[in-house]
Amino acid sequence: MHLSDVTVPVADLEHFSPLIGEERLARLRAAAASAREAFAGRTVWNVNSTASGGGVAEMLAALLPYARGAGVDARWIVITGDAPFFAITKRVHNGLHGVPGAPFGRADRSCYEAVTHRNAEELVAEVQAGDVVILHDPQTAGLVEPMTRVGAKVVWRCHIGIDRPDEVVTQTWAFLRPYLESADAYVFSRTTHVPDWAPADRVHIVPPSIDPFAVKNAEMDPAAVRAILAHTGIVLGDGETGPPVFTRRDGSPGRVDHRADVIRTGPPPSPETPLVVQVSRWDRLKDMAGVMAGFAEHTDPGLGAHLALVGPNVSGVTDDPEGGEVLDACHRAWRELPHAERARVQLVCLPMYDLEENAAIVNAVQRHAAVVVQKSLAEGFGLTVAEAMWKARPMVASAVGGIADQIVDGDSGVLLHDPTDGAALGAALDRLVGDPEAAGRLGEAARQRVVERFLGERHLRQYADLLGSLLGG
Repeated sequence: MHLSDVTVPVADLEHFSPLIGEERLARLRAAAASAREAFAGRTVWNVNSTASGGGVAEMLAALLPYARGAGVDARWIVITGDAPFFAITKRVHNGLHGVPGAPFGRADRSCYEAVTHRNAEELVAEVQAGDVVILHDPQTAGLVEPMTRVGAKVVWRCHIGIDRPDEVVTQTWAFLRPYLESADAYVFSRTTHVPDWAPADRVHIVPPSIDPFAVKNAEMDPAAVRAILAHTGIVLGDGETGPPVFTRRDGSPGRVDHRADVIRTGPPPSPETPLVVQVSRWDRLKDMAGVMAGFAEHTDPGLGAHLALVGPNVSGVTDDPEGGEVLDACHRAWRELPHAERARVQLVCLPMYDLEENAAIVNAVQRHAAVVVQKSLAEGFGLTVAEAMWKARPMVASAVGGIADQIVDGDSGVLLHDPTDGAALGAALDRLVGDPEAAGRLGEAARQRVVERFLGERHLRQYADLLGSLLGG
């Protein structure tokens, strides 16, 4: 068992200049100067359980290059674990979202502690007294105490939670709490996610953010969008479709070489077909099957829209053992649809061989979408919402977790106050597909809201302030 060290490039904070204006840029420069001074001679370690797949890995890939560009020695370590360990942490993940499961017993603790102990032995050899260690999500909770003993300042960052904690959530926190109590600080996305045992003076609220310059969010011209979608088999191509190319993060040219695995009847939809899209992991809480049912049963076929449920190839996400089961369940539900409805729905698994290739495909899918959906049953933040809003896409999303912080209902998107209401989903989709002008207005307002609240510039300043205060700055 060996830790993985993720290579972090360097990015220039000045990239934000055309987006945020001089006043915000000046505040960012000041925060960077303070951080350089506070962290001189120290390393800031970020530790999580995967380098790819899911919002945490994407946020680290987005933020850490700017931290390095500001002169901070920011590093990224990925822990390793076996299948039983990740099965336990998936139960913890589900439990913090209120999803019932088997109670946690001694065998679970023994398995969890054995894996975290092996990871801690390696990490202790790297971390020095005075360093800062930011541990992300339940997979890393068992590392809090070993890092504290080294003399590091330890922050536990929880990216998940539920708005109305119940007994399942309470029992799940009871499993985690013994590992977490010695942390110097706790960071959550929303106040509703904070457990009642966490000392208020150690709790910080930091909403996540997107990187507008990442391959997933970078500007992409319509010809490239169409070429990428045609090559991957998501949308029908023609003889005039150009090469499926994109620009990599380092500025070098990239090409989409792999095709998506697509489940559908017949050929791909034409580029002119309005495409409703949900992009997420194959996770029960994302309710892909519920999106499919709401679309199939409650939208007007006369409007001509198709649905694409888009997720990663399940073999490419190492810390989510349920992905294959959820995809299989969606496939079974798709097969049971009446033929006419089944013909309007496709299940898409994107290749994960090249993460920037994957990101370029997601970018193209979201930019092409007539409407983007995020019908989660529970959500910590919902990074795919901000990503689509940044691209000026009209959104229909559940009013759960951080999604409700991102979308102002009726102004920058449409909120579903009952995530299980398929009829409400269908009605919202029909309104937006049937009125492109209104959909366009929602999309433009959505982009402006992301510019104001959910760019990495704000996120970086908050972390600089938080970590500076831990170090007595």
